[in-house]
Amino acid sequence: MMNKEQQRIQQGRHHDPFQVLGVHLDDNEQSIARVFLPYAETVELMGIGEMLRIPNSDIFEISLQDETKTAQHLTLLWQEKGSDVLHEMISPYSFAMQVGELDLHLFAEGKHHHAYRFMGAHLKTIDDIEGCLFTLWAPNVQRVSVVGDFNQWDGRCHPMRNCGASGVWELFIPSLQVNDCYKYEILTQNDERLIKTDPYAQSMALRPDTTSHITLSQYHWQDSHWLENRAKFDWQHQPMSIYELHAGSWQQSDSGGFLNWRELATRLIPYILELGYTHIELMPIAEHPLDQSWGYQVTGFFAPSARFGSPDDFRYFIDQCHQNDLGVFIDWVPAHFPKDAFALAKFNGDALYEHADPRQGEHQDWGTLIFNYGRNEVRNFLITNAVYWLDEFHIDGLRVDAVASMLYLDYSREDGEWLPNAYGGRENLEAIKFLQEMNTTVHGLHEGVVTMAEESTAWPMVSRPVELGGLGFSMKWNMGWMNDNLSYIKIDPIHRQYHHNQLTFSQIYSYSENFVLPLSHDEVVHGKCSLINKMPGDNWQKFANLRLFYAWQYAHSGKKLLFMGGEIAQWKEWNEAESLDWDLLGFDTHQGIKQLVSDLNHQYKNEPALHELDFSSDGFQWIDCHDSSQSILSFLRWNKERSQHIVCILNFTPLTREGYRIGVPNGTDYQEVLNTDSSYYAGSNQGNQGKIAIEEIPWSGFEYSISITLPPLGALFLKGV
Repeated sequence: MMNKEQQRIQQGRHHDPFQVLGVHLDDNEQSIARVFLPYAETVELMGIGEMLRIPNSDIFEISLQDETKTAQHLTLLWQEKGSDVLHEMISPYSFAMQVGELDLHLFAEGKHHHAYRFMGAHLKTIDDIEGCLFTLWAPNVQRVSVVGDFNQWDGRCHPMRNCGASGVWELFIPSLQVNDCYKYEILTQNDERLIKTDPYAQSMALRPDTTSHITLSQYHWQDSHWLENRAKFDWQHQPMSIYELHAGSWQQSDSGGFLNWRELATRLIPYILELGYTHIELMPIAEHPLDQSWGYQVTGFFAPSARFGSPDDFRYFIDQCHQNDLGVFIDWVPAHFPKDAFALAKFNGDALYEHADPRQGEHQDWGTLIFNYGRNEVRNFLITNAVYWLDEFHIDGLRVDAVASMLYLDYSREDGEWLPNAYGGRENLEAIKFLQEMNTTVHGLHEGVVTMAEESTAWPMVSRPVELGGLGFSMKWNMGWMNDNLSYIKIDPIHRQYHHNQLTFSQIYSYSENFVLPLSHDEVVHGKCSLINKMPGDNWQKFANLRLFYAWQYAHSGKKLLFMGGEIAQWKEWNEAESLDWDLLGFDTHQGIKQLVSDLNHQYKNEPALHELDFSSDGFQWIDCHDSSQSILSFLRWNKERSQHIVCILNFTPLTREGYRIGVPNGTDYQEVLNTDSSYYAGSNQGNQGKIAIEEIPWSGFEYSISITLPPLGALFLKGV
């Protein structure tokens, strides 16, 4: 007859199966080998003999008369019920605990920066036996099991070992291989059975399948030269222009499906090199079930989406970018996660990764859940996830999404819908601590890697060091510049003189943070219009305005970012289900925009004055910011040594300004190095041919001046000759 412990094994309710299964001493101090095989008719312990079924159970046992004949691990030969099929297997319940005490301690403290190396599913060889070690954090539950095709998805077959108060469970299952699929079955305190994907799974099936896959990288990196240079990367004083893209809709296959990462590398990299960008930024590529979420509702935080191939395919893509001197950033989403029942939501039957109180744990606007940043294991999950992408995929930086939503407890909430912090304030102290710890960890482990915050408020010191009280980000998206200037450029030029301050206001705060000037995907969706369609006027004015606007972005202090499609002046709003309208490049106007973006990037990279002091007011000097009546701006960009400068003049009206005089800092003649109205860009070709002679006529506080022709809705970059 079964005892109570054995009954719990039979019922699939035992908290620690290793207390019953494997080799144990009976009441007579006799060694007993015991296994549980619910689909077996007969079981033989190879080298010993046939095991006997305990009546009314699926537990088999045998006395070990001579222990010297017993192997350390139990090899079984069992016959399937109702079949002649024989299976050979090694029992998982004869292996010692594999997760170390130090790992468990650091994980519980929230300080295990490489927890991904033991959490999840990892192929290992133990005692010369190949298999997979599964490790999961699921506290306060009755039982956790590994389920998959290998056990008919039956949670009774492979219950896991409980690792004590840590809430961690583990089990080594012999013979499992790469691409075997699995999930976890969790029996909650309330007897509810949950089937969950592995939060630490490094590979997942293609949606709508939500299974986790065992994976093992076979990739051999060839980007050591890039990584060595990156460690010395002086990003504050180097050019950084970023092409943001959505991997599923930049281009698609001939059949309309997704390109594999290897195919994308072949097509994208030459295009980016032609455009002159220094980096690309990928919208979220971690696994997500809904295409329409653009990847911002993540269910597989450690798994590159199967839409685009295997994890090694993604490694190949990154490697190829690096070998072509292109950096790669990814959009990282630690602010929230979706409510899908198969993923993190109510992982152990109750709030685990999220707050239980919806006033803290739910984004009503987005229908998503908020991480509990005050819980060590949750904070550890996110920080080790950031480290994972940098370690395993050689990512060069993280753009952290929705930081403002993390910092404020009352973000997008009315009175009564949020809970104040311990001091009665609206600041999310736990989220602040998390962001500071994440940035400190990332920068400490990977020199030269950058982090960028999408933070839309005036929160101070976002891009200042943690030791000085900052959040520790390398850079912050300048949402103020983006909003003010997009609002300005939409205005009919005849009225722009009354809104001149929208152009100049950014210089008041431009050096309070290390800013990136973004023209991102968020600005070309949901009825906001594409960039070209934001421009006022007829078609000629639209294209001229867009060329002028791009020149203003590159002339202004700060690193640069443009979302895909902007470089070809796509008319339609971005649609994640469709490829960009590449046929537009058959038109001179669209080809002209692309050529201008390329030339702006090359000017920005090649002219130290345009990038060396992006984060310092020493690199920017107004010539005249007060000519609102003519909607003209003129200013200088300086290099670090103040030995070189570029004169930038922008005319935001459709009138040609002949004989327009500006002051300049020395007695050197100038020439145009860029004119957005050039015929190269399908402009009207107004401007200044050859040298622009210097005159000893004081102007605007300068000893010298020049008289120039300003093209309509045009920008000029001038350089001394």
